[in-house]
Amino acid sequence: MFSSTEYVVLNIKVLTKEIESTLEKAQDAFTALGKFSISQRVALMRTVADEIESLGPELISTAQEESHLPEGRLVGEKGRTIFQWRSYADALEKGSSLDASIDTANTERTPPKPDIRKTNVGLGPVTVFGASNFPFAFSTAGGDTAGAIAAGCTVIVKAHPGHPKTSKMMADAISRGVEKSGFPEGTFSHIVCETYEEAQILVSHPFIKAVGFTGSYQGGMALVEVANKRPDPIPVYAEMGSINPVFLLPEKLSTSASELAKQYAASLTLGVGQFCTNPGLVISVESEDLNLFTDTLQEEILKVVPAPMLNAGIAKGYAGNLDKMISQNGVEVLAVATAEASEGQGSATVASVSGLDFLLNDALQNEVFGPFALIVKCKDAEEALAVTAKIHGQLTATLLATSVDLAENEALVSLIGTKCGRIIFNNFPTGVEVCKSMHHGGPFPSASNNQYTSVGADSIKRFVRPLSFQNWPDEFLPEELKNSNPLNIWRTVNNELTKEAIS
Repeated sequence: MFSSTEYVVLNIKVLTKEIESTLEKAQDAFTALGKFSISQRVALMRTVADEIESLGPELISTAQEESHLPEGRLVGEKGRTIFQWRSYADALEKGSSLDASIDTANTERTPPKPDIRKTNVGLGPVTVFGASNFPFAFSTAGGDTAGAIAAGCTVIVKAHPGHPKTSKMMADAISRGVEKSGFPEGTFSHIVCETYEEAQILVSHPFIKAVGFTGSYQGGMALVEVANKRPDPIPVYAEMGSINPVFLLPEKLSTSASELAKQYAASLTLGVGQFCTNPGLVISVESEDLNLFTDTLQEEILKVVPAPMLNAGIAKGYAGNLDKMISQNGVEVLAVATAEASEGQGSATVASVSGLDFLLNDALQNEVFGPFALIVKCKDAEEALAVTAKIHGQLTATLLATSVDLAENEALVSLIGTKCGRIIFNNFPTGVEVCKSMHHGGPFPSASNNQYTSVGADSIKRFVRPLSFQNWPDEFLPEELKNSNPLNIWRTVNNELTKEAIS
C-alpha cells in the first residue's frame, strides 16, 4: 500500500502544497464518484459542453494571440471540442463504453455455473498533458479529458505553457460544469507546473492511474519511462510523432500527377504543417509521371507564403530539424517558399532522396514538425517494398491509387496496413473525423499503445478496466448489470446482444 508521500521520481522529496492538495482532492473525488449514477455523469458532460459553448469571442481572441492560429480554424475547433463532449456523453448513455455482459447461472450443471456479470469501471485519477497545436480539441478540454470523465475518472490537467490563458478559460468552464452538476471539486483540476520534476510527480504519484499525452516522441517517452519505473506501472496513452507516408502508385500517378501534387501541397502546408497527421513523406517509383508530380509540387511550394508557427519554440525546432534533415547524405532540396520567412514563421520546403539512401539512414524518418516533405524516389517496385518495410509505425498512411493499382500491389498494400492506425485511399490525412470508427493512434513510435484511439467515443476505453460481479444480489449490482436493464442499453446476455430484461 502506497502512502501519499512515496514517489518514484528520484531526488523528489518535497511535494508542493498545491500539487499535494490537487492529488488528494482528485483521489477523494474518485472515491465519491461511485455514488453518482451514469445518468448524472452524462448530465455533467453535457453541462460542460454547454459551458464551453457559452464562452464568447474572448476565448477565440485569446487563443489567436497565444497560438497564432486563424479565427476560422479556432471557431471550428471550438465546435469540435463541444461535439466531443456531447458525443462521448451519448456513447456513455447508450452503454457502448460499458461493454456490459451477463452470463446467468445454471444450477443444474455439474459443477453449477455461477452468475457472472461484467462492466467497465474507471481506473482512477488521470493526468492529462495537452497539445500545443490544438488548444481546444487536444488540450485542457480535449478528448483525453472528456474521455476520462466519461469513463468515471477524475482528471488533473497540466496547463500547456504555449497557451496558458486559453487553458485557464477552458478549465474554468469545466469547473463551472462540475459545480453546476453537483460533482465534488476534485472531479476536475487544472494545475500549472513550473518544472519538469513537478510534471513527473503527476505521473509517478500513486494516486494517478493513467496518463493522456499528445506531443513529441521525446516528451511522450519521458512520461512512459517514469510510469514504467513505478512500483505499480500505469498506462501512458501518448500520441507522438508521425510522418504519415503517402504512397503514389503508378496508374493513379499516370492519370493525375499534377492534380495530386496540388492537393498534396495544400494538405502539407495546411496550418503551417502543424498537424500530427501532416503528410511529410512521399514514396513512389521513379518515372516521368513522378517527375511531373515533383515539378508541379515545386511550383506550388514556391507560392506558399510563410506564416507564423504556434510559438517561438516550435518555429525554432522546425528550423533546426529542417537543417538536420536537409544535411543528411543524399538529400536534395527541391523547393523552398519564395517569400522570406520572418522570425517565428515557417517556410514550406520539399526535398528528395533515393530509396537506397532512405534505407541506409534511419534519421530520414525523424519528424520535422512543420510544412516539410521528403520525397523518396525508389528505383523499382521491389525497392519501394523494402522502403515500406523500413518505415516506423505511423498514425496514418495514404494510398493515391486506382483499383488496378491495389490489385497489382497486394503485398505493398498489405505491408502498409501493418505500419499505421488509419489507412487512407485517395484522400489526405489532415482531417480527423470524431466518430466511433476513427482510430487515431498507431504502431510504435507514433503512439505508446496502438490498441486505443485518442479520437472518437472509443477513446473512453483507455481509462476503464473490466470488473466482474459473481453471484451478486441484483439490488446491489451497477445499473448496467441489473436484471431490469434500467439504462435500456445493449448488453450481451448469454452470448446474445439484447436490450431485453432478464426474467
